[in-house]
Amino acid sequence: MTTRADQIHQAISTALQPSHLEVLDESHMHSRGLETHYKAVIVSDAFEGRRLIQRHQAVYAAVGPLMQQIHALTMHTYTPAEWGDGAQVPDSPHCRGGSKHDL
Repeated sequence: MTTRADQIHQAISTALQPSHLEVLDESHMHSRGLETHYKAVIVSDAFEGRRLIQRHQAVYAAVGPLMQQIHALTMHTYTPAEWGDGAQVPDSPHCRGGSKHDL
């Protein structure tokens, strides 16, 4: 069975040819249910010379229609040089509530 995380991983791999890619399902930390919240750590030459917003736009373009099936995708995007310099991926915060599903 292919998970949504697998689908996200495949879409990013195909479009951005990353040298490092992690896609983590962090739905368990949130109140919206299964397969809703993801974190992607992406290291790609495609990010060279691009501002953060441009990097995120490239990831959104890669993931495309899958974004309609999830609530959140946290992105940490790095060039190989940034990653090689010891970039630190921040921990994700736990959900603070606020879900319409809790009403």
